[in-house]
Amino acid sequence: MTGAPSRPGSAAEVAEAVGGAERIVPRGGGTKPALWSVEGAYVLDLSALSGITEYLPSEYTVTALAGTPLADVDARLAAEGQYLPFDPLLVEAGSTVGGAVAAGANGPGRLRYGGLRDFLLAVTFVDGRGEIVRGGAKVVKNAAGFDLPKLMVGSLGRLGVLTECTFKVFPHPESCATLRVAGMALDEAIEAAGRVGAGAVEIECLDLAHGLAGWDLEIRIGGRSFALDARLKRAADLLDTDVSTLSDDADARHWRARREFGWASTAASVLKLPLTPATAGALEQVLADLDASQVARVYSAGIQQAFVAWPAERVADLPALDRALSEAKLTALALRAPAEAANQPILGHRTGGELLRRVEQALDPAGRFGRL
Repeated sequence: MTGAPSRPGSAAEVAEAVGGAERIVPRGGGTKPALWSVEGAYVLDLSALSGITEYLPSEYTVTALAGTPLADVDARLAAEGQYLPFDPLLVEAGSTVGGAVAAGANGPGRLRYGGLRDFLLAVTFVDGRGEIVRGGAKVVKNAAGFDLPKLMVGSLGRLGVLTECTFKVFPHPESCATLRVAGMALDEAIEAAGRVGAGAVEIECLDLAHGLAGWDLEIRIGGRSFALDARLKRAADLLDTDVSTLSDDADARHWRARREFGWASTAASVLKLPLTPATAGALEQVLADLDASQVARVYSAGIQQAFVAWPAERVADLPALDRALSEAKLTALALRAPAEAANQPILGHRTGGELLRRVEQALDPAGRFGRL
């Protein structure tokens, strides 16, 4: 198959496209080019596979086709006072339902209730044989069968082409505000974050953002409006230092920009890494060894994930970063990267090994989607 990207409008048309391709890669909103700009692959444009097919506010579930913009889902849920608790990234940029799942892309708000794997109830996808596969169930309580939905989270379009997803949703907090402590040392910020996290305060988001003066600790508190001030005071008392507060529109704008990578240069490669407070030091050492201690970065969701903006002028150093991350047993996924990095968006330490090969062989024996 050659020429312009196909635009299938149904799962059957996706199956036909996959079955007729030698090498194929799906594209949703195009917000994560490092995951679909694969040399020699036929690009399957899923933008026509769009629409919310079922929404049951009383059951707290929503089902949408894979090419549906997340902005459409957000708007529909917001009208009922609900939201996607895994806090998807790049919503305003045009990210889609299938793209978010395939990238395993959670935002800072995943801290409160969990990530995509906790909220994806059911999937429909086309495997490498061109067959339509369904897994999970459109109910919150379901324990039957192999957990295909979790398998598809973070699969990068290499195990199948998603066509429909069902999510569990939650009520949106009535009000939110953010406490910020600026210019901290990293170990000091991690210690303060742990203190607040252990202090019986219900936290929506907890990020460490690197700036010129050090690290800014940002803690978002949400809940019922009448109780918000007391929660903010409790968190501020636990911090026991000078804090500033973002409220109302300023709070909403700040976290929206965080999810849209507004803190990163538009030319930078954006890398996502799993992280813990214990491994943050290892990542800092990798950056220091590469003379990259000043790159923009955010340690997000209670320091469970890192986002690093690798400068465009240092693209030639990506192989060195790959080697350094591997030696440190750290793994990065390039969400945004130059074309030369797209064929292998994973940098650093590889995991999965033989188990991953067996799954790939079962779902895509001919290697139509490429190998991770």
